[in-house]
Amino acid sequence: MDSVLHHARQRRPERMTDPTVVAAAADFIDATLQKEGAWYRADDVGSRLGGLLGSYGSSVGAVRGTVRDALRKFRTLEHDGVTLLASTLWSQPRPGVLPIYERRLAAVVLLQSRVNLLLPTDLTRIEGFLRSAHTDELADPLLADVVVPLLRGLGQRDRQRADVILARWRADPAPGLPAAAAYLDRQLDKDAPPR
Repeated sequence: MDSVLHHARQRRPERMTDPTVVAAAADFIDATLQKEGAWYRADDVGSRLGGLLGSYGSSVGAVRGTVRDALRKFRTLEHDGVTLLASTLWSQPRPGVLPIYERRLAAVVLLQSRVNLLLPTDLTRIEGFLRSAHTDELADPLLADVVVPLLRGLGQRDRQRADVILARWRADPAPGLPAAAAYLDRQLDKDAPPR
């Protein structure tokens, strides 16, 4: 029997996160952020971002604390659950409503806190987040605190896969992705040994 096939059969199947757990976690985060909101902060976010995103008016500390509490409450979230939850938070809370700045910031904080679970293929999801971020206030921490540590933690083979995605970013006609790729190149060049 082929040894690769044999080992594949011997591996335990990866546990999948129950979608109802992800939905409950998203509801918990959304409700908590709404409770933590203040109208004056919501107005400030709306003015700063030109109405591209809605806002609950939650502070950055409240967003971080809410994500921390959610991760304690929903301990079973693994890779698929974390990425699905991040996508859920990034999306519109319901049809006809603008995406919410604090929900998107919670998605970034979630990915920051679980970057060790992320895979090179998650760069495609992150690409979608970058395309729709509408503000450097979301794109910058996504790059600096999620993508850079993700890339630094990859082995050679996974890094080659990631480089294919980053090459696509460099050639993208929209200005955001080439700028993101240039930032990543500068950060990762700092890690390279001197020539």
